[in-house]
Amino acid sequence: MKFKLKKDLLLGTATAATQIEGGDDNNNWARFAKEGKVKDGTSPLRADDHYARFREDIDLMAELGLQIYRFGIEWSRIEPQRGVYSAEAIAHYREEILYLREKGVLPLLTLHHFTNPLWFEDMGAFEHKDSPEIFLSFVKKAVEAFGDLVSEYITINEPNVYAVNSLFWGEWPPEKKSMRSLVNAFSNMTAAHILGYTYIHEARRKMGYHDTKVSFANHLRVFEPENPKNPFHRLSARLTEYLFQGAVTRAMMCGECRFPVLRRKGVTKGRYYDFIGVNYYSRSTVKGIADGVREDCYKNDLGWEIYHEGLLELSEHLYETYQAPVYVTENGTCDNRDRFRPRFLYDQLKLISERENHIVRYYHWSFTDNFEWKEGESARFGIVHVDYETQTRTVKPSGRLYASIIKNGGVTEEAFDEFVKDSQYETAPKP
Repeated sequence: MKFKLKKDLLLGTATAATQIEGGDDNNNWARFAKEGKVKDGTSPLRADDHYARFREDIDLMAELGLQIYRFGIEWSRIEPQRGVYSAEAIAHYREEILYLREKGVLPLLTLHHFTNPLWFEDMGAFEHKDSPEIFLSFVKKAVEAFGDLVSEYITINEPNVYAVNSLFWGEWPPEKKSMRSLVNAFSNMTAAHILGYTYIHEARRKMGYHDTKVSFANHLRVFEPENPKNPFHRLSARLTEYLFQGAVTRAMMCGECRFPVLRRKGVTKGRYYDFIGVNYYSRSTVKGIADGVREDCYKNDLGWEIYHEGLLELSEHLYETYQAPVYVTENGTCDNRDRFRPRFLYDQLKLISERENHIVRYYHWSFTDNFEWKEGESARFGIVHVDYETQTRTVKPSGRLYASIIKNGGVTEEAFDEFVKDSQYETAPKP
């Protein structure tokens, strides 16, 4: 055995509704793609056709032995018009959740993962002053519909990535570049999470359930100065970390609001998490208020640095601060040919298993290749390959390795030789 999995660590995968389902044109990303704003010209209208093929996909999850699965529901399907709910969409998602449970896969349900119904987007989405209450109405409907089937929830996925990319850098819909818009979104999403967290607990308690767990999926990076001896680089790293993730983390977890997060109605200090949700992909090397990558490092196909230690560094810092179990709600890499993903999985899970930490769940991003936002279909993160033309699923070597790890409780010598031994990262050339 090359290594044994950490005791009580559950393994699974994660996806998002818009990225895999296909068929829904009533959200902001479908419109964004229709306007030609996606780099490769593709659209989430195709994606993986998971909405129609969910049984096939769940059967494959069960075949691979996945223990847990984080997935999302599409708000625009459930509430296509404000205050108008689709019984058909709700029935569909109930059927999907029931099938997951039947196959022995524990669901973690994400309520908001970047996409908005067009009616919500066109009124300003999370910039609008009423957005926390509007989101709460959706949460109420979701818990009414699925609260008897699902005990674990993510209210909002990566509020910092959503707000920064959409409203500060202007790269995602609605392509704004406004500090005021960013502050409004940070502040309103904080309130939305806190209201949602509180309601989910209250509602399920009234249903007679006492196993509810709620948090948000927090995108976190390690920020390091390009030159540690340069005081400007050090200051830039600290400031970027605070503006991108530090302030919003504290606000959403504890209701403690400091600029750029302003206190909204209903937000009081408290504890608004039952686990620490960590989405981790990379380290940023900083010399100004912008993202950067070390010149000589392992990189994935999107040019992101592969830095496994960062996951544990961030997770343990958060555990020490907030004292709750850590769910790695996303971790993975873009590897279009599955050249180094087996090595990535081996290295990350070995580190988690052999170093002291408080990680109890690991959701690999992602189950299937999918529509990767601005990159479209060109960036592949899945352990299952999808031929988008035929919708044929094929388990990649990394997927077969993952199944072996789950089955055997670690990496055997045979699995290492078959999947990991010849799987190597590519190093960027030195300048």
